[in-house]
Amino acid sequence: MDNKSPVENGRKTSIGKAQIQYKAASSILTRATGFMNLYDFTLNPYSGCSFGCTYCYAAFFSRTQQQRDDWGKWVLVKENAIEQLRKKRKKPLVDKTIYMSSVTDPYQPLERELCLTQSILQELIDYHQVRLVIQTRSPLIMRDIDLFKRFGHIQINMTITTDSEIVRKVFEPFCPSNTDRLEAIKTIYKAGIGACITMTPLLPIDDIEKFINDLKETGVANFTMQPFHTEKGKFIAGTRQAAMDLLKIYDWSDAKYNAIEERLKTAFPNMCIGKNGFKPV
Repeated sequence: MDNKSPVENGRKTSIGKAQIQYKAASSILTRATGFMNLYDFTLNPYSGCSFGCTYCYAAFFSRTQQQRDDWGKWVLVKENAIEQLRKKRKKPLVDKTIYMSSVTDPYQPLERELCLTQSILQELIDYHQVRLVIQTRSPLIMRDIDLFKRFGHIQINMTITTDSEIVRKVFEPFCPSNTDRLEAIKTIYKAGIGACITMTPLLPIDDIEKFINDLKETGVANFTMQPFHTEKGKFIAGTRQAAMDLLKIYDWSDAKYNAIEERLKTAFPNMCIGKNGFKPV
């Protein structure tokens, strides 16, 4: 891999349904606060996300109402990300904990073409010794297994929110299938790389016993979960009504969620709930 930023090789205005913008960032590392305050830094190669999950909290950190309304239809590429990291070479990031990413998916479809996340990983390997957690819902992450093996401390978190393709297509209409995500994290785990499945948020489940078996078959031992409550649900991208209608069909109440949570905790005694499941490695 060369040392040039991948976005220097060509500029595009759109990929798929998402409009792409390129912008220089003042920094690529952000001091971690709030939910991520156990980390030293968060690292987001992109702003926005073309997966456009209807419940995504990151949408509400968008700078404008228009960006919130159009969540999933725009991505901002931090075109100077590698240059920003190069500035850290004089004082390497030794044992710093980094969460990638807090407000985007580093392996969203755009990454397949731009390879920005991949270049960031290479820079971290060559010049730093960080403790890295990567959060994604994309099987594209398997592309970088050879790079992950070169980290001393790394964990891949795969978001899997349901066993139902009907539910996924309403809440995560542009995301990879549940089956593909399960297979991806299974492959990561079998490669000897730290792995965790994050059910965040846990959405309606069709068959809890089959879901448990599918999770067990990945070999992964680390799990974390967060609730999704109908009365607190926030929706974007014009999908609210479809999502609410589906939640009514599933009778997705607090009591229903609590029962499934208890079954999952029984099946996976090391299950973490909420923030405790997102600790650095």
